[in-house]
Amino acid sequence: MSQAETRAEPAPPSTPAAPAPAGRLRLIIILGALTAVAPLSIDMYLPALPELSKDLSTGTMQAQLTLTACVIGLALGQAIAGPLSDTFGRRRPLLIGIAAYAVASLLCVLAPTVETLIALRLVQGATGAAGIVIARAIVRDRHDGVAAAKFFSALMLVNGLAPILAPVLGGQLLRLTPWPGVFAVLAGIGTLLFFAVLLGLRETLPPEARATGGVRATLTTFRRLLADRIFVGYALALGLSFAGMFTYISGSPFVLQGIYDMSPQAYSLVFGVNSIGIVAAGQVGGWLAGRVALERLLAVGLGISAVGGIALLAAVLTGAGPAVVLPALFLGVTAQGLILPNSTALALNGRAPRVAGSASALLGVAQFGLGGAAAPLAGLAGPDTAVPMAAAIAVLAILAALAVAIIARPGRVASQD
Repeated sequence: MSQAETRAEPAPPSTPAAPAPAGRLRLIIILGALTAVAPLSIDMYLPALPELSKDLSTGTMQAQLTLTACVIGLALGQAIAGPLSDTFGRRRPLLIGIAAYAVASLLCVLAPTVETLIALRLVQGATGAAGIVIARAIVRDRHDGVAAAKFFSALMLVNGLAPILAPVLGGQLLRLTPWPGVFAVLAGIGTLLFFAVLLGLRETLPPEARATGGVRATLTTFRRLLADRIFVGYALALGLSFAGMFTYISGSPFVLQGIYDMSPQAYSLVFGVNSIGIVAAGQVGGWLAGRVALERLLAVGLGISAVGGIALLAAVLTGAGPAVVLPALFLGVTAQGLILPNSTALALNGRAPRVAGSASALLGVAQFGLGGAAAPLAGLAGPDTAVPMAAAIAVLAILAALAVAIIARPGRVASQD
């Protein structure tokens, strides 16, 4: 398979046709819920991080490592589940992954030490990753280009509810149960997702369209994708942007509750408002897709993210209060609604279905690998300063914009393809 074939091989004749409106809605709900595994697993227990630190007699950075472990698991799991779905179809690896996620979540309830919890969170992330990577591949099985961008934006109506509801639900759960109760709820959610896939999602990659050649062919596909500057540029934009958002996710509980004296419930409200911004931006982007070039929509999102990050850093360095810090955070976070669906659609644009799982896997590795690496940055100087979090968010936003401008170079795509 040549590099050109990797980018533009046409879908096989048996690729499933677009579903009817009712079927499309069901598909959006199920795939959106599957991609919501990540924000549910990460965000639901954010309000519990300070309590978890005290209960397990550990420090801020160790508590944040439970987030890092989950995100690293999400990255590694996608690197495995994506290629497997290219070879064995989408349903079988997806069902196995979601079932294992439910079991791992239940085991987190019983974790006696922070080290045990970190290990279990790694497993939880790795198994839950199947839903995320295969959901993207299913979208690519059916759609490409602008249609894919619109579908990814539609998914944000569903998975965008997860970061809104998860910390709010987590904050309310803490009124009724200690932090392990959050993981019991995640186990229940995993069980519901298993039955939703089993009963409501059919196979979208027919046998004749599946990849062959085993591990060697997968590694060859990975190598060709990594040699494609367009794919790499958009993958880095996705990963670096998510890393900035994850720095906010991992650092904001300590910054907003510890430095700005917010209660867990007030923090959950702020987090929810920011998540509403992501959903709203995603829907605006979906409406504009087809009217405005995807490259331009992405550029606007990256620009807003950089402005928000720089404003946040300036606010923290000058000692400004929540009246300045919170709007800057909102600006930077909201931009993800334009960045995530458009960078994903542009990276997957033209990929043959038989390599869509592998391409989706590399996107996941970039997204969650960089996110996991960035998580501890917010706590480098301890819980008494917001400077590391703000600086990391600003720098990562700028690097994401540079990845598109310098590596992907969208203005020169037509002349080089």
